[in-house]
Order: sequence, then C-alpha cells, then structure tokens
Amino acid sequence: MPEILVLYYSTHGATRQMAQLIARGIESEGATARLRTVPRISTVCEAIEASVPDAGAPYAELVDLQECIAVALGSPTRFGNMAAPMKYFWDGTVGDWLKGSLIGKPACVFTSTGSMHGGNESTLLTMMLPLLHHGMLIVGTPYSETMLSSTSSGGTPYGPSHVAGSESNQPLSAEEKQLCIAQGKRLANIALRLAAAE
Repeated sequence: MPEILVLYYSTHGATRQMAQLIARGIESEGATARLRTVPRISTVCEAIEASVPDAGAPYAELVDLQECIAVALGSPTRFGNMAAPMKYFWDGTVGDWLKGSLIGKPACVFTSTGSMHGGNESTLLTMMLPLLHHGMLIVGTPYSETMLSSTSSGGTPYGPSHVAGSESNQPLSAEEKQLCIAQGKRLANIALRLAAAE
C-alpha cells in the first residue's frame, strides 16, 4: 500500500496531535501514514537524543522521504519559522536535492504556536521553501473546507494551524481537528492520483 510520510517535531504535544489527525485523514483515503519525528538538537546543531526515541514515532531517516509518495511536514513556530530540529533535518537532504528524488511529490505543511498572531502563517510559508527547492508540489487547504471560513482559532489556506495558548495547554479546537483531517485526505487523494498516473 502506498505510504505518505507525516514528518513532525513537537515540544508540548500539539504538533504531534495534529500529525496524528492528518495521518487519520491520509488513511481514510486508502494510503498508509508513516509517522516520523526528528530528535532535539543542541545549540551547536548536534543530535542530543538517543538514536531511538523512548516513546512516540521513530526518528525520520532520509530513506523515509524516498520511499513515500508524499510528505506532510509539521513543526511548532519558532519566531515565525520552523523549529531548529526540523530545519537541521532538511539541511541534511542535499543528496536528495542533487538526485532530484523528491521532484513531483506532493507535500503539505502544518504548525502550532502559542498565540493567534505568533507567526503561524509565516512558519507555514517558510516551511514550504525547502520543499519548493526540492521540486515538490505544495498542497494547501482550499476554502471549500467550510471550517476554514468559520474558525476562530487556527486554520489557514497554507495549511492547518493551531493556537496552543501562552502555556501551550489549549486543546485543538473542533475546527482545527477537522482541518487537519481534511488536509490529510486532500494530500492522500492527490498523491494517490499522481502515483496511479505514473
């Protein structure tokens, strides 16, 4: 069964929950979601965690990018950009860029931040940059998803978002959850159609 990589980094759990909801949407369309995360890094950009996490999703390897037909990429917001551990992972994909191994694969992005105006949209946009350099096809969230027009919490046309609150303890709203599932469905639908056409 075709697999779609759901690659995320999560500090307080909200981005992980979003990844799980996106995976649910992916699997409802008949694909398999491959959940992966990345380890924390030190300020000198070295992985500082064990090679196998104690709990949760396994750490991503470059082969995950190559074996999957699409990628959903998620990170908490760090000053309007993706978190350093995720950036560190993508900085290590030069070999894939040289080979063009990700060209034409669909991808989407998702994020969580502490405040409504804490950089959700800029994080989603900057997360797209390495994907575009790899020649991937960006899949956003269209306004045909009615929750996008009615949400008073997270949600953008660039991809699902969540507002976790200043203590990072606000649960995902019903609209945020629905938008995550819808994004997973949309990514899987497009990826499966492209894969079938090859």
